Amino acid sequence: MAVLEMKRINIYALKSSRKKILELLQRRGVLEINSPKQAEDLFDRTDTEPARLTFEKNVQLLNSAVELLDQYAPPKKGLPSMLTGRTPITTKQYEETAQTAPEVTKIASRLMALGKKITDGQAEVLRLEAQIDALQPWLGLDISMRTIGTSSTSVFIGSFPEELTEEELKNRLAAALPEVSALEAEIISSRSQQTCVFLVCHAKYGMQVEIALRGMGFTYPAAPSKVSPAEREKNLRERIKAEQEEIDTAKKEIISYAEKRESLLFTADYFTMRAEKYRVLGELWQSPHVVQITGYVPAENAPPLQQELETAFHAYVELETPPPEEELPVKLKNNFFSSPVEGVVEGFSMPGKFERDPSMVMSICYYILFGMMLSDAAYGLLVVLACGFVLLKFKNIEESLRKSLRMFFFCGISTTFWGVMFGSYFGDAIPVIARTFFNTEITVEPLWFGPLDQPMRLMLFSFLLGIIHLFVGLGVQFYQLVKRRKFADALYDVVFWYFLVGGLILLLLSTDMFHDMMNLSFQLPALVGQISAVFAGIGAVGIILTAGRESKNPGKRLLKGLYGLYGVSSWLSDILSYSRLLALGLATGVIAQVFNQMGSMAGGGVIGAIFFTIVFVVGHVLNLAINLLGAYVHTNRLQYVEFFGKFYEGGGRKFAPFAANTKYFKITEEK
Repeated sequence: MAVLEMKRINIYALKSSRKKILELLQRRGVLEINSPKQAEDLFDRTDTEPARLTFEKNVQLLNSAVELLDQYAPPKKGLPSMLTGRTPITTKQYEETAQTAPEVTKIASRLMALGKKITDGQAEVLRLEAQIDALQPWLGLDISMRTIGTSSTSVFIGSFPEELTEEELKNRLAAALPEVSALEAEIISSRSQQTCVFLVCHAKYGMQVEIALRGMGFTYPAAPSKVSPAEREKNLRERIKAEQEEIDTAKKEIISYAEKRESLLFTADYFTMRAEKYRVLGELWQSPHVVQITGYVPAENAPPLQQELETAFHAYVELETPPPEEELPVKLKNNFFSSPVEGVVEGFSMPGKFERDPSMVMSICYYILFGMMLSDAAYGLLVVLACGFVLLKFKNIEESLRKSLRMFFFCGISTTFWGVMFGSYFGDAIPVIARTFFNTEITVEPLWFGPLDQPMRLMLFSFLLGIIHLFVGLGVQFYQLVKRRKFADALYDVVFWYFLVGGLILLLLSTDMFHDMMNLSFQLPALVGQISAVFAGIGAVGIILTAGRESKNPGKRLLKGLYGLYGVSSWLSDILSYSRLLALGLATGVIAQVFNQMGSMAGGGVIGAIFFTIVFVVGHVLNLAINLLGAYVHTNRLQYVEFFGKFYEGGGRKFAPFAANTKYFKITEEK
């Protein structure tokens, strides 16, 4: 339960060492650079925007080249990258990547040029094929489509926008040109909505025939060929063949670069780091000979970093404790058990300036509530085995994923515990299998009680857990206020609420009405109820008198106090919210039992066993997946709304160090 202490660091070094210092800081990843808005008169900033944009352009080029390479030479399918993690490389290998970056960038440019060549070639093939398609109706023509006649004849090659027979065509021409006797017409092809024709007449009738043809809807070909259509088609197919050969050659050359894929990825990360470095470099204040680097560093990392900078670069490093009013970045640090839920805390908000990290307290509550919602020993064991296998087998997975798996690992242990307590192992799979396939009765008794048999008992226990959970949250608020020496606020905002809510609960447990309604096995003595009523009254009066203490007007103070007392209704709704523990716990068991009963419908025997196995596997996988998601969502909801609502506001800014935010590899230091 710790928010790491931050130190303000000021680094002054020779300007000639600035890039190497930044590379070191980037590899260490422990310093958040936060340059002041103004500096001394001698200091100025360098415009690194052009260089940064160049590096980002190179990153885009390399990533595009990898995408192209994967298109024609897909990498062998292996384990998902989320399990294998980024490839670790040493500083020496990183420097080798830097030296080969220009050569690899040229390869990327060549790949993109080949990709463009393929794209252009494919477009050209489509264009040529479209021309061939347009020639199909004219293949019966054995002369050039551009023929217009001779000195004594006029030739018309074109089409009508409808399907015509030769007889229909000649009849229409005769009707439109009765005085033209020397007119011959031949249909080249005829199909729906188009008739291609060849017409020839005496040259003296050429103009008259053309006018008549246009009136009939006659049009010339859009792209007439110089040679006959058949010869034109042959030429086009030869061009397509040549284009396809160039495309195939380009593809083969792309495939030949398959072994460069890793180099392309590493170089993309290298340029990503350089782009980030130049972005930071542009924010630093520099004089002609000195560079100033300021920011925040966790106190535990400050001395080693200071010593390394002073030893390697003879830099002057100044560490100071920031003033209380300064807004500092927040970095969480917890033990093996609690650190997995840090992601849940960050999903809500980082702790504010005067707040404690709630991860430690929340982790205990989180695992308990999650396990109770899923509450099946077999499901919990499956989750434990799956998460444990991945954690042990894949050592290189990213830290965020590792924490998530550890969180579900502990949730699985809790689920197994509650499953044993409630006697649920794949629902009622054990007695169903025994009864269906072995004609015997085997009953696994719960260690505590069966929720399906005693749902009211589970509901009351859920409310009890909810009350404890809420009171723990209120206790954290008390701790935070006392830590800040706000003793009066701790009394007004915490103790009075303990008196009121706790007193009302104990008073309720001492009444006959509540005892009979809930069929409780116990009832508190009337004396306890009377004492509880006194404490509840003290709490109520205290809340009325202090909830509006910031107001100087007595009337407003009283009204705000009454409104503050009305907040007790929110406690009721918060406690009722924990009925979701009952709902999700019962849902898991009921759905599991339904699938077990469905699987046993085919009876015993080989067919029954096969049917049961299929229904069992499919049904329980679905049930586990759905209820695992439900438990995760609703456990988060109970933390964010009910638990955090009692003490936690958040609003802190997450520590964002200058680091190697690479995608494909991570740098490891040689020992």
